Parts: sequence; structure tokens; C-alpha cells
Amino acid sequence: MNAEVYLPSEYLPVLIVILISFFIGVVLIYIGAILGRPKNPYLLKLTPYECGIPAVGDTRERFNVKFYIVAIIFVIFDVETVFLYPWALVYKHIGLYALVEMILFIVILFLGYIYALGKEAFKWR
Repeated sequence: MNAEVYLPSEYLPVLIVILISFFIGVVLIYIGAILGRPKNPYLLKLTPYECGIPAVGDTRERFNVKFYIVAIIFVIFDVETVFLYPWALVYKHIGLYALVEMILFIVILFLGYIYALGKEAFKWR
């Protein structure tokens, strides 16, 4: 049996992009490993740098989950409000249908905000 691989010609550019991307990724990792090594390493040079202030305690200490929750909520509400700008640009072309959809969108967003307030996600205990 002769097993031939069928490769449609439309997939060839995708394969080329994948191969080039892989090659560039490997080369950049290799260059970073070579150039990123500290020359003449010693203890002070290998310590984490934080605005010139000496590190106090362990650098791998755990953070309270509240920080992550507030950050995620901020990103969600920030991204959602970004959708208001393109809607405002095309509102005259879409009409009443767009107004109803945006009111529904804002109501759902407001309910999410009320839910986050109810769960005390914004409190810094």
C-alpha cells in the first residue's frame, strides 16, 4: 500500500506560517538564554529588584485572593464598557433594535455589579 499524505494547497501558507513562527520562537528563546545570563553572577546581582528597595521576606509569598477578584472584575467591567463606543458610532444606522439591545446589555452589566457588591467583592478586609 502506498500511503500518500493529502495536503490541500490552501493549507500550505498556514503550514509555512506555523513553521516560521516555531523557528522564530526557538531562535528568540535561544538568544534570550544566551544574552540573558548574568555575567559575573553574585548574590546581590541574583536577588529580585524592586524599585531599589531591598527585598523583605520571601519573594514567593501568597497574595490574598481578593486582589485577583478585584482585578478580574475591573477587567470585565472595563472591557464591557468598551463595547459602548462602537455601538454609539453605529447607533443611527441600527436604530431602535440597537437601543433595546444596549439597554439589555447595561441591565445585565448592572446586575453583575449588584451581584459583586452582594458578594462583597469590593471590600478590602
